[in-house]
Amino acid sequence: MNKSCRSFSFTPFFSWLLGLLLVTATVSCSQDQKAQLKDVLPDALTKAGGPQPKLDSVYVVKAMNAEPKFKGQLDWAKKFYKERDFRLGWFRDHELVPQAQTMLGVINKAADEGLNPKDYQIKNFDKLLQELDAAQADTTRRNALEKEIDVALSATYFTYASDFYRGTVDPRAVKAIDWDVKRNKVKLHKALMTILKERESTYGYYDFEPLHPEYDRLKKALADYRAIQRNGGWPAIPAATKLTPGAASAAVAALRGRLLGAGGPPAAANETPAVAVSNKPGEPAAAPVAQKYEGELVSAVKEFQTLNGLRPDGVVGGETLRELNVPVSQRIDQIMLNMERWRWIPKKFEPDYLLVNIPEYTLHVVEDNKEAFNMPVIVGKRLHETPIFSDKVEFVVLAPYWNVPFSIIANELRPKLVANAQGTLDRLDMEVVKGWGAKATPVDANSIDWANVSEKTWKYTLRRRPGPKNDLGDVKFIFPNSNDIYLHDTPHDELFSQTKRGFSHGCVRVSDPLKLAEYLLRNKPGYDRSTILETIAGREEKYVTLPEKLPVYLVYFTTWVDEAGKVHFRDDIYGHDKSLAKEYFN
Repeated sequence: MNKSCRSFSFTPFFSWLLGLLLVTATVSCSQDQKAQLKDVLPDALTKAGGPQPKLDSVYVVKAMNAEPKFKGQLDWAKKFYKERDFRLGWFRDHELVPQAQTMLGVINKAADEGLNPKDYQIKNFDKLLQELDAAQADTTRRNALEKEIDVALSATYFTYASDFYRGTVDPRAVKAIDWDVKRNKVKLHKALMTILKERESTYGYYDFEPLHPEYDRLKKALADYRAIQRNGGWPAIPAATKLTPGAASAAVAALRGRLLGAGGPPAAANETPAVAVSNKPGEPAAAPVAQKYEGELVSAVKEFQTLNGLRPDGVVGGETLRELNVPVSQRIDQIMLNMERWRWIPKKFEPDYLLVNIPEYTLHVVEDNKEAFNMPVIVGKRLHETPIFSDKVEFVVLAPYWNVPFSIIANELRPKLVANAQGTLDRLDMEVVKGWGAKATPVDANSIDWANVSEKTWKYTLRRRPGPKNDLGDVKFIFPNSNDIYLHDTPHDELFSQTKRGFSHGCVRVSDPLKLAEYLLRNKPGYDRSTILETIAGREEKYVTLPEKLPVYLVYFTTWVDEAGKVHFRDDIYGHDKSLAKEYFN
C-alpha cells in the first residue's frame, strides 16, 4: 500500500469511522485505493462533507411550533416535507440553493406588494448562515444548523406566500367584507417545489410572480402613487371652486398642477401666468391671478372624470372637485386594498366567463381570455346590496314572470292589497298562484288574509305576468344560488343614463339583454335573434338551457388599471373598502 495512505482492516464499525476520517481529511490516495474505499463505504460518504441530513415529522412539528408566527403554516410544512420523504429542500450537497437568497430579497421588497417586510423577517438568517459557515469543520453542528435553517426558510416562504398568493385577510371570516367568490386554491407546498425546480408549473411561482396581470398593473400604480407622495402629493383645489370651460379663475393654476403637473405642457401663449410676481424685494408674492380654463386642461378634466366614473362634461365642482381633492395617501390605501382582493381571486379564470364589477356598474363578457364586449348594469342600492359571489349561468329565460319577494309584499304592497286585493293585482298585471312552472294554478287574491300573512305562513307566489310592465323586462339569466340573485332586463332603460346606478333590490339589470341572450345562445340550435324576439313577443315564459354552464363572477373592485395603463377609481358604494381596511391595516 502506498505510504501516503495508512493500512487498516475493515470491521463493520471501524470501517465506517475510519472511512469518514479519510473522506474529511486531506490524505492523498491513489485512484485504485479510492475505488477500494468506494466498494466498502456508503456511496454518500465518498462525497465531500458527508451525507445531507434528513428531517422527520417530529422535528418539523417541533420547529414550526417553536415560533408563534410559523404555527399557522405547519400544515404546509408537513405536506412539503412529507412529499419529499423529509429531505432538506434548500440545500444541495451542503450548499444553500440560490433560491434562498432570491426569496429573502423578495421579502425585503414586500412593501412593493402592499405588504410589510417585517411580517416575514422572523428569523435572523444572516446570523444563522454565519454560524453555519463557522461550523463546517463540526459535522454534527453543521447538520443541526442545516436542518434548522431549512425548516425556517420553508416556514418563511409559507408565511410570505400565504399572504402574497392567498391574502392577508380571510374574507369569509369577516361578514362585513362580503366576499363569497370561490376560493383561491393555491397549494403552497407545490408552489415551493416549483420554486426549487422540483416540478413544472404554468404559474409564475418560479419568479415569485403574481397570478393575475390586473394585480401586476395595480402594483405598478402603487409605485407611481408612492412616488407622487414622496414628492409632496398633489395640490388641493380650493373648496369653493366652480369652473366651466372658458371661464377664468385663480384656481386654474392649482387645477393645472393637479392634472398636468409642474413638468407638464407649458401654458398657452395667451394664458396669464399663474402668479403675479412682486417687484419689491421682501414683499410677499401677490395672490394667484385668474387664468382661463380651456384647451388641454379641459381635456384633462374630462379624462379624469371618465377614469373616476363621473360624467365627462369638463365642469369642475361638486363630485369632480371632491375626487380631485382625495389625498394621494387615500388612493394608495385604495390600491393596496384592491391588490388584496386580487389575492382572493381563483388563481386562474376559465377561458369564458361573465364578470360584473359592482362599483363600476359594468358587466364584462370574456371569451377565450379576452373581453368580447361589456355593457352598463344597474346594481343593488345601499339598503339592498348586490352580494359578491361566483356561480354558473345555466338558463336564459325569455318572457319571464317576476316573482315578487315577500319583503316587497310586506313593506310596499300590503296596504293596497288589504284595501283591494284583486283590483290592485289587475292594475299591476299580477297574479297569485300555487305551485311552480307549468303546474302553477291561480289563487283567488281576495281569499288571502293580506293583513296578517307573514313570510312564515306565506305559501303562494305573487308574480307579474310577462309583458311591458314586467320588472324583469324581456329576459333574465339564471345562475341558481341561495341569494336568489340573477341578471335581467328592465323596462326602465332611462336609469342607464345615470353614472351611478345603484337602483335595484339586489339583482343586476343589464342594458342590452338581447345582445347578451343572443351571445349566450349562439351555440344553441334554433335560437337566433329572430327566434328570441318571436318567443318574447308570445308572452309565454320559456326556459332555455345553455349548451354549457358559463361561470359568472360578481366582484367588488374600487380601483383597477386598464390595459392602456390608466388608473380608474370608483366610490366604495357599499362600504366594503372601509370594512376591509379595518382588517388589512390593523
